Amino acid sequence: MSTLSILTPPYTFSVFSRTKPCPFLHFHAFSQPLIFCSPKSLLSKHSLQFQVSYKSRKSFFSVEPKLSDADDDEEEEDDDDDDDEEAADEYDDVSGEVSDENQQSEDEFEISSDPTQAPTRLEEFKWQRVEKLCNEVKEFGDEIIDVDELAFIYDFRIDKFQRLAIEAFLRGSSVIVSAPTSSGKTLIAEAAAVATVARRRRIFYTTPLKALSNQKFREFRETFGDNNVGLLTGDSAVNREAQILIMTTEILRNMLYQSVGMVSSASGLFDVDVIVLDEVHYLSDISRGTVWEEIIIYCPKEVQIICLSATVANADELAGWISEIHGKTELVTSSRRPVPLTWHFSTKTALLPLLEEKGKRMNRKLSLNYLQLSASEGRSYRDDGSRRRNSRKGGRDLNSNNTISFSGQPQLSKNDINTIRRSQVPQVIDTLWHLRARDMLPAIWFIFNRRGCDASVQYLEDCSLLDDCEMSEVELALKKFRILYPDAVRETAVKGLLKGAAAHHAGCLPIWKTFIEELFQRGLVKVVFATETLAAGINMPARTTVISSLGKRVASGRIQLTPNELLQMAGRAGRRGIDEKGHVVLVQTPHEGAEECCKLLFSGIQPLVSQFTASYGMVLNLLAGAKVTHRSNESDDVKALRAGRTLEEARKLVEKSFGNYVGSNVMLASKEELGKIQKEIEMLTSEISDDAIDRKSKTLLSEVAYKEIADLQEELRAEKRLRTGLRRRMELKRLSDLKALLKELENGHLPFLCLQYKDSEGVEHSVPAVYLGKFDSLDSSKLKNMISANDAFALNVVGAESNDEELEAQDVELSYYVALGSDNSWYLFTEKWIKTVYSAGFPNVALAQGDALPRETMGLLLDKGEMQWEKLVDSVFGGLWCMEGSLETWSWSLNVPVLNSLSETDEVLHVSQEYHDALEKYKEQRNKVARLKKKIARTEGFKQYKKILDGVKFTVEKIRRLEARSKRLTNRIEQIEPSGWKEFVRITNVIHETRALDINTHTIFPLGETAAAIRGENELWLAIVLRNKMLLGLKPAELAAVCASFVSEGIKVRSWKNNSYIYEPSTTVINAINFLDEHRTSLLQLQEKHGVEIPCCLDSQFAGMVEAWASGLTWREIMMECALDDGDLARLLRRTADLLAQIPKLPDVDPQLQRNAQAASSIMDRPPISELAG
Repeated sequence: MSTLSILTPPYTFSVFSRTKPCPFLHFHAFSQPLIFCSPKSLLSKHSLQFQVSYKSRKSFFSVEPKLSDADDDEEEEDDDDDDDEEAADEYDDVSGEVSDENQQSEDEFEISSDPTQAPTRLEEFKWQRVEKLCNEVKEFGDEIIDVDELAFIYDFRIDKFQRLAIEAFLRGSSVIVSAPTSSGKTLIAEAAAVATVARRRRIFYTTPLKALSNQKFREFRETFGDNNVGLLTGDSAVNREAQILIMTTEILRNMLYQSVGMVSSASGLFDVDVIVLDEVHYLSDISRGTVWEEIIIYCPKEVQIICLSATVANADELAGWISEIHGKTELVTSSRRPVPLTWHFSTKTALLPLLEEKGKRMNRKLSLNYLQLSASEGRSYRDDGSRRRNSRKGGRDLNSNNTISFSGQPQLSKNDINTIRRSQVPQVIDTLWHLRARDMLPAIWFIFNRRGCDASVQYLEDCSLLDDCEMSEVELALKKFRILYPDAVRETAVKGLLKGAAAHHAGCLPIWKTFIEELFQRGLVKVVFATETLAAGINMPARTTVISSLGKRVASGRIQLTPNELLQMAGRAGRRGIDEKGHVVLVQTPHEGAEECCKLLFSGIQPLVSQFTASYGMVLNLLAGAKVTHRSNESDDVKALRAGRTLEEARKLVEKSFGNYVGSNVMLASKEELGKIQKEIEMLTSEISDDAIDRKSKTLLSEVAYKEIADLQEELRAEKRLRTGLRRRMELKRLSDLKALLKELENGHLPFLCLQYKDSEGVEHSVPAVYLGKFDSLDSSKLKNMISANDAFALNVVGAESNDEELEAQDVELSYYVALGSDNSWYLFTEKWIKTVYSAGFPNVALAQGDALPRETMGLLLDKGEMQWEKLVDSVFGGLWCMEGSLETWSWSLNVPVLNSLSETDEVLHVSQEYHDALEKYKEQRNKVARLKKKIARTEGFKQYKKILDGVKFTVEKIRRLEARSKRLTNRIEQIEPSGWKEFVRITNVIHETRALDINTHTIFPLGETAAAIRGENELWLAIVLRNKMLLGLKPAELAAVCASFVSEGIKVRSWKNNSYIYEPSTTVINAINFLDEHRTSLLQLQEKHGVEIPCCLDSQFAGMVEAWASGLTWREIMMECALDDGDLARLLRRTADLLAQIPKLPDVDPQLQRNAQAASSIMDRPPISELAG
């Protein structure tokens, strides 16, 4: 049954509700009239092949469809937003490798692609024009297909880069298209699909995400009809024999494994002429990038490849690589955005342009010095005018190399910078107020953690962004959604949704996220708070994107966004055909200001980097030849499948990787330059050695002058050694006094102290902090375990290192202490880094009866952190480490006073007489050294000797610069050096030893067959456990629970949830997992023996949740008091169902296990986690 598509009505509202008090009451209400269109049939009565059913999933809305063909194409253009990321600078150049006879005039193509400016053909829809072209090709032949015929499908003139790409495709070349977001790359793939379908051949379209595959599936069905479009994902197969088959990249890679060296017709790619690789810049993804490389390497040469990529720095290298290993490839690039971007910066009081008018430098009003001056305008200065002039002259600026520099102004300390930044951090409502006032909504607001997204929505619950009519529409849509998917409603988000705000992150159910996306596209959600996953291709364009921070937390700690990540998120801004320009807003944080934003923005787009890695599946599929079959009561029989590839043949394939191609061109030059640099460093180092200086002195000075200076220099060296020893002894005395004081403070109040250190650039930082105590006295098991287990935190007993009689031996046992800084950072430090301790502090008294003491409370907050410590500075007396605090510690840090408010009279660090004596001796020795230097300066030959010393200083600086260059080159070489073949050989040794494959005869055994057919992170581990007879005794629900333990990596209990209940697995499941743990240990030991580092997941923590779901519990029951987010549990259940669905298709697996897996998969695949739900 064919049904009409539900399209968005062309109306918008841009007023806030006046039904409740809100900070936005200053706005004037205005509205536009509603426009409704009458329903009308969209199907031609003569159409047979292209009968369209738009109901690929149920819609949540009941709005009448629009009939405007121009509007239909407008939506089609909007769909082009999801393919790219945006560069900081925008140029109008377009380049393509095209022959002269195909070049056409610039004027022909410099016409806006905005469908609102193009004539429309109301009598036909796009799918009807596609059908018409196919019928004409059927009647007159393939020769009539050209770029003009394909361009005629659209209601607007296509852009020049689109035309160039289509022409290259029609010439039979593979094509790489590198262009910004919203520029229309998907149109090129769609035109290729039209040509391919018209020729009665097939095209494969791959995407990196299931959600993106589903979206493209719906879009292509609207253009080509249900019968012509199919879908393959890990757990969905719809019309797999269709002419247009959309799939995830891993599916295509697995299909191609058996096709290497074969023609497409013999490889399972029947009638396939074209493969489209969408989002090909995923090639740089650490965990999945290898899949894109493998597809390009294994793809039959007669198949054309179309690569759609974001703007990358080395698209020419990618084109050269594909040309070399696959065939003729043409590159088409465009850096022009159809909707230009404007960059803004949000502070507590203003929304300012981030850049100056020309867009090459930072807005000087955002410099730290300017902000500091603005903050102190109330003070009375006699030289106020000159100060302002100096500020303008010496403010932070961007030089011609797009780096940030100072001139004239003293460098600010870390404490000064933190104070200025904290005073400028805006609340969500501050920035949103400016967006609303400037008509910059709707907006996507990127926040890099789920909790921040949800908290922001709750923060806006009292401020309505919708008018009454829009709110009624949301209520109606929500009511219909609740009827369709009662368990999928995110109740905690409903109140914010009715106000026009929503969250979109991995903690939400996929079907709920789809609902939010549809509301946003209809203009019924004005701001979506989302994690960065929203930037990865999903079609959800907005007028504005807000990026809340330049840093994000990952498993290894806090890292900065890359330029590509920043620009990809920024690229979501600006809706083609709707907005004249898009807006990107960067926000002041306690850690980053406008300087850091500009530095990242101007740092340039990163190149694609090969992530080619070998896996068990790759090795088995490339090397497997003959197959071993079993006969009852007889010896094994060997059945020839095909001639297995030799290791040399496999090596040739592996060495076709992108990394090898780049390495062959770049690595040789880099290594050659690195060798020259290292030789130069060695030569320069020899020139500044003591012997070299001595030889130069003998040459330049007279014998008398030389002897005088040499004797004095020897005496100076001896005195310097003594000075160093005295300074060390003085430091030890101070540390000893500090240890005694800190011990006294363990059980009292929490005093304030000052930590002081110099960073790598020599800038001194003073940090006020509140002292908690010695690390092992706190209630933080994580910290204790980390320090005891990690050698990086090891401390030694230190003492005076001198044999001088004046320096008596004194040993000090160093310890680590913990404090919370005023910048909301935890500090872990030894006595070395304490400048002083103050009498003022937090009283260690419970705030209310029954509450924990402040020291205990802060210790628990410290233990909740992920222990991602960053070393700020190191010394022989131990290091100073820093870790970002949390929202819970923020209120504590705000009460730590600035250093200016603490006076010297508050200091309680009273040093001993021994320290004063040591200090006096050190000062005396320091003066002695200074007198000797002056004496040397008065010698007869000092002028000549000083020239030698100046030359040494110059050489030392030159060596420093060369070492920095050497380090950069080394890092570059490590990035591009191919390691795929080494990994391949190591994995080969493991599969040979486990009897999965005999690498000498290329005979594949049953274990290897199963591993070669399965999809997973560690295919060999999954094959080992699935072939274990112990699983045969498990019921379907128990089997599902055990399978969940193999795929639960990355699923976490959310520590901020009030509820902490998790279903416990049954005893049978626990016993099964414990039994399999022995096999896991054996495999890990074997992998370690051969240097293979592929995880073997086996985690029983969430097995009980999966067992409960597979036993029939409802979603509402299982989520009651659950410590998992909805999206996390859904993702775990989907992963488990995906693995169970593979088992019936695997070779050499017991039929009983396959039946149980089929039963468990069927039970689990139900709403709201079903991939086909809706």
